[in-house]
Amino acid sequence: MMSIIDDLSKIILDESRISNHYQLLLEHGKDQSSYHPVHLPDVVVFPKNKDEIRDIVKYAFESNIPIVPFGLGSSVEGQVIPVQGGISLDLTRMNRILEIHPDDFVVKVEPGVTRNQLNQALKQHNLFFPVDPAVDATIGGMAATNASGTNAVKYGAMKDQVLGLEVILANGDVISTGGSYIKSAAGYNLSGLFVGSEGTLGIFTELILRVYSIPEHTITLRAAFPDVLNASKSVVKMMKENLSIGCVELVDEKTVSAINRFKNMELSPHPQLFLELSGKENIVHNDLIIAKEIIKTEGCTDIEYALNPQEREQLWAARHEAAFAIQSLEPHKRLLATDVCVPITGLPKAIQYMRQIMDEHQLEGAILGHVGDGNFHAVFAVDPDNESDVQRAKAVNDAIVDYALKNRGTCSGEHGVGIGKMKYLHQQHGNLLLTMSEIKKLFDSKNILNPGKMIV
Repeated sequence: MMSIIDDLSKIILDESRISNHYQLLLEHGKDQSSYHPVHLPDVVVFPKNKDEIRDIVKYAFESNIPIVPFGLGSSVEGQVIPVQGGISLDLTRMNRILEIHPDDFVVKVEPGVTRNQLNQALKQHNLFFPVDPAVDATIGGMAATNASGTNAVKYGAMKDQVLGLEVILANGDVISTGGSYIKSAAGYNLSGLFVGSEGTLGIFTELILRVYSIPEHTITLRAAFPDVLNASKSVVKMMKENLSIGCVELVDEKTVSAINRFKNMELSPHPQLFLELSGKENIVHNDLIIAKEIIKTEGCTDIEYALNPQEREQLWAARHEAAFAIQSLEPHKRLLATDVCVPITGLPKAIQYMRQIMDEHQLEGAILGHVGDGNFHAVFAVDPDNESDVQRAKAVNDAIVDYALKNRGTCSGEHGVGIGKMKYLHQQHGNLLLTMSEIKKLFDSKNILNPGKMIV
């Protein structure tokens, strides 16, 4: 142990940025809320620039020491957990916004920049970065897991926003992919390969991102429905009408109940849709008329509108804090969240099946999700020290994933693979994993980059 710290002290001359203090190791041995077991790293290091990262990686490669990138630990499938120990590379101090080119709609940032930090800087240019996973995650972590969130229905996921990357490979080599251009047909799309690789192929030191103009006009509404089936049907109908939907989110009655308690709110105790229309003012108001007609035909019982930014932020806060609200019901437990995505037309039946399976297993859980792109979640509170509790939740997760894969879906829409979904990756991709394994060996011949994740 001391030899690792002694060796790293020759690279990081500031000893305060190298630590094996137990509490710090514990913070870096788990993610924020999931049920996955804790594994402590041997040491936590806080680099401040790419040269330090390169030298740390070279040392880890030569010494066969695992190295795991860490942002804010907000991933939910154990991506940041160092299952084989080694170095936890905390990138939060690499948090500079390097360049903003407002007329090109492009920015360059370091991996520790958070989405809120970036959007605060962009606001003065009337720009914003759209990927919103409902927590203030780092940009590097969001790219590593191909995060998406509430705005994905309109803007897509991280893979649609990352134009270029600077990456340090397992042997310390530095490569750059992509650039500040919106499109290119020159060579392999290596940026797309690294996005979603969860720190298993390389470590990001710079990211070039696409940003967007803040919409001219936005209207947010919350609509209550008699059940989740009617709510999800209304989403399918609105998508077919090609409305100017910026976000559309679903929470079921159990989630609403948890939100009311957690936020001291009085939302109608029924499934809710949170819907945002954004764009040119005349288009938004015309689309609002159509949206109201659709949700009323599906039995909407209550509608609330929010027009100014403060009202909209307050309304969205209920959805954004849904997971924390669910966990607050049983604060001694951790969360297991399913993450399937199916074609939009299959969404209503998939949600109905999800509730049926949860009821059959007598498992209290909530249903919520980004239903505009077919991605939705069931969230359960799980006691990680109670094996029967964990196995029951996993059985429900297995059934939901199996249903999605048999109905043209995927095991993960946005949470990624980590250690929680590796068996589903095999189920979904089969022999294609052999090709993925060869790619892993090409970029990381000694398997030091986040070992034990995604592909074993």
